[in-house]
Amino acid sequence: METVHEAVAAAIADQRGPVFGLIGDANMRIIDRYVNEHGGRFLGAVHEAGAVGMADGWSRISGRVGFASLTHGPGLTNALTALTEAVRARSSLVLLTGSTPSDEEHFQRFDIEGLADLAGAGFLRLDARRSARYLIAEAAALTHRSRRPVVVDIPVDLLDQSSTDEDPADPILLAESPTVDADQLDRVLGILATARRPVILAGRGAVLSGAGPAIARLADLISAPLATTLLAKGLFAGHPAELGVMGTLGSDIATEVISRADCIIAFGAGLNRFTTAGGGLLDGATVIRCDDDPERITGSGDVPILADAAQAAHLLHDTLAANEIEFSGYRDERMLARIAEYDPRAALIDRSGDGRIDLRLAMLQLDDLLPADRLVVSDTGRFIYPTWKYLGVGRPGHFVHTLNFASIGLGLATAIGAAVAEPDRLAVAVVGDGGGLMSIHELVTAVRHRVPLVVLVCNDGAYGMEYRYLDDAGLDPSLSLLPGADFTRIAEAMGCRAVRITSLDELGAIPDLVADRGRRPLVVELVTDPRHDPGR
Repeated sequence: METVHEAVAAAIADQRGPVFGLIGDANMRIIDRYVNEHGGRFLGAVHEAGAVGMADGWSRISGRVGFASLTHGPGLTNALTALTEAVRARSSLVLLTGSTPSDEEHFQRFDIEGLADLAGAGFLRLDARRSARYLIAEAAALTHRSRRPVVVDIPVDLLDQSSTDEDPADPILLAESPTVDADQLDRVLGILATARRPVILAGRGAVLSGAGPAIARLADLISAPLATTLLAKGLFAGHPAELGVMGTLGSDIATEVISRADCIIAFGAGLNRFTTAGGGLLDGATVIRCDDDPERITGSGDVPILADAAQAAHLLHDTLAANEIEFSGYRDERMLARIAEYDPRAALIDRSGDGRIDLRLAMLQLDDLLPADRLVVSDTGRFIYPTWKYLGVGRPGHFVHTLNFASIGLGLATAIGAAVAEPDRLAVAVVGDGGGLMSIHELVTAVRHRVPLVVLVCNDGAYGMEYRYLDDAGLDPSLSLLPGADFTRIAEAMGCRAVRITSLDELGAIPDLVADRGRRPLVVELVTDPRHDPGR
């Protein structure tokens, strides 16, 4: 009969994905077996937060369950911030760890379940009655179904004990798609049939369900322009009625068109204060919420419809088309012409000078210069405004950010995991100098495992948001400065290729540098001025 650590290793191998982690007492037997017996891929990180961030990024891009493995005590507490980010991002992730041996004086003793609860994660613990293989399978199914990370405790005292093949737990059941309520459907159809200025909004749920084509077909039928949330950017790329991202990051024309809507139908989209511009974009509009999660539409929106985004879009289109309704034509030729002619550069005045570049114009240039079929992972900081507005992605679902817990320093590791998930596409990490300094050690991980991502470091020599807040409050912004960090030299010392950009003209070298980077990361240091706020 196999031991617990052998069973856990086999169960992880059955998931057919990599494991990100750090080796310690709690997991070394499991990882050794996973790698050397099952041929599993283990990517050792420098820091535990990085390991969880990598598993998180891998999951968000692949759409599958990410696995991280850490030891107990400080090995787990070091990962708390990254775990909380993954919880709030609704990532499917299993974090394997293990309780310390039954010794009340063990230095690394810690309440694992309490930590999981603090982060908002699920929790499972193996005991002698349960099958280790079944427990891992249960954790994977649970996190996939709930989109909530699960911490799994495999106590060290059990690792060398025999694992049972029997398990007393209930069978693992897959969630069924909800059935559309007939009364809800009739009400929605009536609203859409009479709307004069409808707008369609699609979110991450629409991306995950593959609803893009069905939603676009519905929009064409009812003459509605199309917008997305940030996490669905690119879903309607190339469509003549695409407005781009809705909300505080939206263009002037998008804001104007959406603010005039009398009906907004949202597919798998959260309507937070950023997407709705504090609720102002919803004023005067009937809001229809289509989502397969009842908790996300209960009590929100004028008209909820519980359904998968693709299912709902197909059903609404086919039913409306069958009734041969004449729609209003909100999406007229003038609107389409304005969308086609929109150029964000027209409203920007170049603020480059003295060896520092305008980050807004730099991101617009990089959008053209970097390979189109790319994915983008953004840390957080003041640099996000031009990054999120102007740096596009190759396909929907390939934009990821780490703002869900508002912690800086998580983006680089998350980007490494994302790059592992899509090795044939360019992964671009965008970080600030503050967050970059917190996480730059993970460049060693990217070099060691030959992950050739591109890292854009937006270096304004400051904690940028704190600079803004201090300045706005009439306080001394110099307290936020971070002078002297030379990311180019640091990156080269770690084995990366690196270049420092101090003028917009120098960006012209980026395509060749990207093409010639081989299997090494390329770090591009974008030097900017802390006095020039890229979000204003």
